[in-house]
Amino acid sequence: MSTFNRELGEAPFKPLPEAAVEHLYRLVGDWQIISDLSQADLLLWLENRYDGFSCAAHCRPATGPTVHLDDVIGFSLPSTRQPLMEEALISGKIVENPVHRWTGMNTVSEILVPVPFQGKPVGVVAIETNLAFQVGEIGGEGWFKPVARQLREMMAIGEFPYETTPTVSNHGNPRVADGALLLDSEGRVEHASPNAISAFKRLGFSRPLHGEILAEVVTPLVATGSTVDETLAVVLMGRASWVTEVEVRGVSMTIRALPLKRDGKRTGALLLTRDVTEKRVREKQLLSKDATIREVHHRVKNNLQTVSAVLRLQARRSDNDTVKEALAEAERRISIIATVHESLSQTVDESVAFDETFGKLLALVATAASEDHFVETKFTGSFGTLGADAAAALGVVLSELVTNAIEHGLKGRSGTVTVNAKRSEDELVVTVTDDGIGTDQESIGGGLGTQIVKTLVSTELGGSVQWERRVAPDVGTVVHLVATRL
Repeated sequence: MSTFNRELGEAPFKPLPEAAVEHLYRLVGDWQIISDLSQADLLLWLENRYDGFSCAAHCRPATGPTVHLDDVIGFSLPSTRQPLMEEALISGKIVENPVHRWTGMNTVSEILVPVPFQGKPVGVVAIETNLAFQVGEIGGEGWFKPVARQLREMMAIGEFPYETTPTVSNHGNPRVADGALLLDSEGRVEHASPNAISAFKRLGFSRPLHGEILAEVVTPLVATGSTVDETLAVVLMGRASWVTEVEVRGVSMTIRALPLKRDGKRTGALLLTRDVTEKRVREKQLLSKDATIREVHHRVKNNLQTVSAVLRLQARRSDNDTVKEALAEAERRISIIATVHESLSQTVDESVAFDETFGKLLALVATAASEDHFVETKFTGSFGTLGADAAAALGVVLSELVTNAIEHGLKGRSGTVTVNAKRSEDELVVTVTDDGIGTDQESIGGGLGTQIVKTLVSTELGGSVQWERRVAPDVGTVVHLVATRL
């Protein structure tokens, strides 16, 4: 379904009050039902700023042939068709074009329905039917079009769209082709499409639906103790515009009610049904998969923390300072990866909002590396959301760069280390800047930390890293890192 492709207050449309625009959005959000029942295209025409009409929205039927193969939104109404459109807009009454017109090779009938808001028409819906390729109703057995006629009469007096229209559910609201029933004012089934009959058979009701009070049909099927939506009875009686869901022995079905009125009195309701069992099964499988993935990350985090604790204990028991230093560095690197897995264990997908995670990493690294002097750490910009692999690699890389800046560039002295991140659609650019003694270009690449950085940046992040001395009068080192595999 094509819908608004521009703001209604912009050219070519005349400005409309905000409340009227919301009313039109509700109409367009719900008019697919009328299109499918009528087997016709629906076009919303609004007055433009040049003494004419322009098409603001278009809906094609899912149950029959369309009239317009091309996108007609934004098109102006030909002057020869304006008199009837003005008649519908001014009179506020439904106008049927007595003459069929030709559109390409097709003969088209046209009914113009005014759309009132607060008693005044603000637009006109044209219901255009392709007469050249008329097909039989898909399961309607002749009752779809009378219901469509009643809905368009309700539209003309402001009773459609409904003031309380249900929001779209997780699986989408039921449509006419999914299954439809017509109830009388007492909630008794007058007509049911084949798909609706099949849906209720899957729920466990095998007798003919015709003549049955639907609420009395469904209630016995719901097992005692089962969770029942409090709106179920209201929907099954067709008393309010709402949608509910019922589950019986593993079969799930959504049901939507559209009350039908004439002269202000409710005459019955159109109910739309949709079997969503398979979608529910897939949804449960996905939830189970997400829970499993989160549990795996949680266990990995716990195992890494255990390894980290063992390394810390081993370092304390060693008398060799070199061994102690090596074990401490290994323990810090494992703790960084554990922090990333902790973040992953709290999400439903394999991605990390890295800004918050990096804040924890930066505090952890700064505390461990600057035990004998004060170093201020700053973070600016944003990393955005990163995949699990990129987050783990970047966490280790940045911890190494910050540690090197503190232990070497700011060795024995106070200073500041600033990390800045700039994220674009294709790449991430990070700079790590300190105001220490400055880098020695010849010594870069000799340490294990630098080798880890270069390896992870090239293999895991698909990028590059470069160390430079800051330009005088600034002192210290700046590291430029570019990552493309995010």
